[in-house]
Amino acid sequence: MDKFTTLDGVAAPLKMINVDTDAIIPKQYLKTIKRTGLGVGLFSEKRFKDDGSENPDFVLNKPAYRKSKIIVADNNFGCGSSREHAPWALMDYGIRCVISTEFGDIFYNNCFKNGVLPIKVSPEDLEKLFDDAERGSNATLSIDLDDAFAGGPAAGAAINTARTRVTSFRTVCIRNPPLKDERSA
Repeated sequence: MDKFTTLDGVAAPLKMINVDTDAIIPKQYLKTIKRTGLGVGLFSEKRFKDDGSENPDFVLNKPAYRKSKIIVADNNFGCGSSREHAPWALMDYGIRCVISTEFGDIFYNNCFKNGVLPIKVSPEDLEKLFDDAERGSNATLSIDLDDAFAGGPAAGAAINTARTRVTSFRTVCIRNPPLKDERSA
């Protein structure tokens, strides 16, 4: 797994509130304790139709967002049951950062432990970041762990994310994510 200090990448705008961990990774994918192979199940009930074909309307299936490294999500992302598989699925898919106004508490802490950076921003700043994300592959967001910065090309979209207080332990976790098949006891 790559170390994380800065991240530049396309951000997928996920304008859905109360995205719970069941939506992030459905129960049928919870049969493993390995961190790998879960990306295929990420948002599978939204990404795929009943017949198994891709849902072209889901943001991560759109050509501009297929290689997104960042998700800009609406309020209360990662709520619901405590599934460590949720950040594993995000990481396996290639998502290294999720930005929202609020996160489920357990999901928020699990992200840090598993190499995904959750950033809390104000509703006003979230709207600026949604504006940037909706530009698709023509615009990227930049995340800087050291400077507590997230920003994009839209005017005024440089967001000081200092309200996401990243403690030294959490910084170490993000900078040095676990190996893909490493499993702590």
